[in-house]
Amino acid sequence: MKTVSTSHAPAAIGPYSQGIIVNNLFYSSGQIPLTAEGEMVTGDIEVQTHQVFKNLEAVLEEAGASFESVVKATVFLQDMNDFALFNGVYGQYFSAHKPARSCVEVAKLPKDALVEIEVIALVK
Repeated sequence: MKTVSTSHAPAAIGPYSQGIIVNNLFYSSGQIPLTAEGEMVTGDIEVQTHQVFKNLEAVLEEAGASFESVVKATVFLQDMNDFALFNGVYGQYFSAHKPARSCVEVAKLPKDALVEIEVIALVK
């Protein structure tokens, strides 16, 4: 088991790591729209989703993976009414390659984020 950590994504805000590699799979912790410096990105679901994908890209790269190697994404939305706008942004990152996905509405996310995403990916 190997811990993944990069300064190009926000540090964990609790007792967890940005991700873990087990065998040839990378499991990311959920990413919310924090900058690498730990500042919360304000804005609508589209702005926040782009920041989440920036964070995911950084941890995937550190793990030796990429969006093309993601096999499963789990999405948490604060409001399912944002689904169409969220899905438009999501499709910009997963257009040709479409991993399995779950998407659920939750009552609240850390730091009042509108979206959180975690992924599982194959490591090169």
